[in-house]
Amino acid sequence: MKPQQEFSFGQKPHTVSELTSRIKATLEPAFTQVWVRGEVSNYRPAASGHAYFSLKDSDATLSAAFFGWGRPGAGSRPRFELRDGLEVLCRGRLSVYAPRGSYQLTVEQMEPLGAGALQLAFEQLKGRLASEGLFEASRKRRLPEFPRRIAVVTSPSGAAIRDMLTILNRRAPQMAVTIIPAVVQGEQAPAQLVRGLEIANRHSLGEVVVLARGGGSIEDLWCFNDEGLARAIAASRLPVVSAVGHEIDFSISDFVADVRAPTPSAAAEILSGAWVDVRLRLQESKRSIWLSMKREIDQRKKLLEQVGARVVSPRERIREQAQKVDDLALRLERAMATRTERGRLRLGQLAGKLEALSPLRVLERGYALAVDDSDPAAVVRSAAQVGKGRRLRVRFHDGEVRVEAL
Repeated sequence: MKPQQEFSFGQKPHTVSELTSRIKATLEPAFTQVWVRGEVSNYRPAASGHAYFSLKDSDATLSAAFFGWGRPGAGSRPRFELRDGLEVLCRGRLSVYAPRGSYQLTVEQMEPLGAGALQLAFEQLKGRLASEGLFEASRKRRLPEFPRRIAVVTSPSGAAIRDMLTILNRRAPQMAVTIIPAVVQGEQAPAQLVRGLEIANRHSLGEVVVLARGGGSIEDLWCFNDEGLARAIAASRLPVVSAVGHEIDFSISDFVADVRAPTPSAAAEILSGAWVDVRLRLQESKRSIWLSMKREIDQRKKLLEQVGARVVSPRERIREQAQKVDDLALRLERAMATRTERGRLRLGQLAGKLEALSPLRVLERGYALAVDDSDPAAVVRSAAQVGKGRRLRVRFHDGEVRVEAL
């Protein structure tokens, strides 16, 4: 093993751990109880219940941690909501976090002091622009009901534009989207956002312009509180939708824009809403027409079945008439037979009566009938009618004879 090298200035070099330990041993005992005033920034609540944030002023930033912030019943937990931009007074101790080689304020007590510098600047600019009428509803333009082209000023690699494109492709795929790249955070962001608005207006890249960015801290979203950007939105020829941050985030661009969308995704839903409504109405109309046609067809079918049940085919009608003819012929034949039988019986009865009255029956009892020989119809009823020499026919029951009167 090589002997440890000594430097010309006669000091033995420290390892990182040794130096950090010395700094920790020197710093922490000297700042066991300190009060620090600053503005909360980059607030990050942890699932463990701890809260991590930064305290800053115009010249410096100090990391801070409040252990036990989210634990119910923690005696040191403040009775207010911690958020970015809030100016607070903290009591705690300085500690050195060796793995990162950084120091932080471990907060034990916290009290709010006011709105903070950024919040104060926001409220002052908001009041000034409002007094100029830039937030008035009367100057805001209506969005096109069925936009076919929209321009989005945003970061092309951000999650905001991906969410918007996903929603638009699903709800209104016919809409064309033009992305105008711009930085949406930092000192250069306001100028690039203004430039994006000017390009969209100059070249008519859409029927509406959307300023979009996802959520972040008040510092991340501060570029959308820029006065120059606010005036560029107010001067835009095209309607402007401000879709910045989350639903709880408000920026100056939200107030001056024609429409404020709670999130970029909400902006996509607003712009595609009329298309979705029309598609739903068309689908409902289509369904209503289909049901109406089905009902009409069913009614017509039922009516046709009823009429069809009453209508007899010509062949069937002929068969029915032929059967009726056969039935009538049979009835006529039976009637004729009945009447013939009745006539025969009546004739028999009359014949019996006639036979009973017949002269032949009288002749059988020994009588005879004399008629003129030349006129068989002339019955001789008296002897005075018969002269001498007159020829007669005398009929007996079993025959007749010719005689001549003497």
